[in-house]
Amino acid sequence: MRRKGGVLLMTLGGLLILAALALLLYNRWDNDRAGSDAQAVLETLQAEIADSGATISVYNQYDQRESAEMDTIEIDGYDYIGTLTIPILELELPVMAEWSYTGLKIAPGRYTGSVWTDDLVICAHNYEYHFGTLKYLEPGDTLYFTDVNGTVFPYEVGEVVILQPTDIEAMIESEWDLTLFTCTIGGKTRVTVRCTGMDP
Repeated sequence: MRRKGGVLLMTLGGLLILAALALLLYNRWDNDRAGSDAQAVLETLQAEIADSGATISVYNQYDQRESAEMDTIEIDGYDYIGTLTIPILELELPVMAEWSYTGLKIAPGRYTGSVWTDDLVICAHNYEYHFGTLKYLEPGDTLYFTDVNGTVFPYEVGEVVILQPTDIEAMIESEWDLTLFTCTIGGKTRVTVRCTGMDP
């Protein structure tokens, strides 16, 4: 009887190890897929910006617009507002005009706000090649948002904080010019990076 119980426990243990391995392999595959999908969109987006004849120029305080709406380029059924570059993390990503659960499988998305009203909030999954390394940013690090018209908005990291998922008001109603956020492992909290615009 004890032998049967031991065999059963060993079999169960083996199945649990196989399930954990399968989950690990799936997560690795999904992470790599997300990185490849974002890179493919980034290349298409950059080519379309170049083909549009947009000249790259750095935003300054005189570049004001009557509308806070951000122009978009459509790729594979999704609208994109530009690209996000974080040199210290060696990341360059396309940014969707609106976030959605399916869209975040491909690229980060605008949660709310605009570069023209200094309240842009961008969210992404914590894939390694999306926002998974945000937690390594430090105050003083620089990053750049480039819109589809070629205007570059430089930012400096002011703080990196952890917010609760229910803390939506704190996420979107802040004095920061740019906010980036992603889930921590397990999804219980949000790594949140607050940034201020820099003078050119």
